[in-house]
Amino acid sequence: MKENKPITIFGGTGHYGQRIAKSLLKKDIPVRILTRNPDKARELLGDSVELVFGDVLSKECIINTLKDASAVIICLSAFTPKLIRQLHAIEQQAVLKIIDEMVKQRIDRLVFLSVYDIREDLLDRLSVRKLAEVKIASEKYIKSSNLNWTILGCPPSYELFFALLQGKNMVVPGGGKNKIACVSPDDVGQICAQAVLMDDLKGQRIRMAGPEALSFPEVIQRISGYTGQKIRHISPPLFIINLVSFLVKPFNPFLRYIYYSLKMMNNFPEDLVTKNSEDHKRLLRTFNYLPINFNKEIENRYLALHDEIR
Repeated sequence: MKENKPITIFGGTGHYGQRIAKSLLKKDIPVRILTRNPDKARELLGDSVELVFGDVLSKECIINTLKDASAVIICLSAFTPKLIRQLHAIEQQAVLKIIDEMVKQRIDRLVFLSVYDIREDLLDRLSVRKLAEVKIASEKYIKSSNLNWTILGCPPSYELFFALLQGKNMVVPGGGKNKIACVSPDDVGQICAQAVLMDDLKGQRIRMAGPEALSFPEVIQRISGYTGQKIRHISPPLFIINLVSFLVKPFNPFLRYIYYSLKMMNNFPEDLVTKNSEDHKRLLRTFNYLPINFNKEIENRYLALHDEIR
């Protein structure tokens, strides 16, 4: 750390951002975030974090948030019904502005949270390029810079499995029968918090694999085994989601992106599943943390799950 200057996190109140911020604060590292909702930020992160009120789409706000920062973490996401129409502005245009301003302010260290892996040929084959085109553009821009950058590829959070759990039913369009890489959001927080403090990861793209890849049938079996409640696996065909998302796209484009995500999930590359163990071992060699496996995640959520499926 340079003279105890803060680390700036763009996206610091998001699913991963808040966990990254908390991990840094536990290390007594000063943290600064840009937020449109200071009350929410205080509720999530407490009084120790420095807040800058504003919008990431504002160049002036970006400049103010970066002032005297020692390093930057970008984990911006517009993947919500409210923000999806601003996806390109938030996840691409704003990222490029942040990078340009980092160069101007001579801030060298950058950690960028991206998708797990980018397979442009697969995206094109599945006709889901829109799902990752902003990350593709942002990664290319970062790699062309002279910054000390590290890109961390994040697989689906364990949250995905619980989000599709509805009472005693796990509703998975397309079935989700193939294994996918997945990770605890708390592990992401710890890894990112450590990565930004390391200077020997320059120019590296690291996949943040959890301890194992899982299929939805396996997830159902484990949750059922732990809770003692039988969970039905319901798998509506993807073409129904495709049709509905296409029809409502003019006034609800978010559903279209959900369809893209489901299609990608059901066609997760087998070679990445094969490499899951190798990728995870690399994380254990590089970072100092105790990974949370899915069984532990179920245990951590047991009371909430019990109330939900009872």
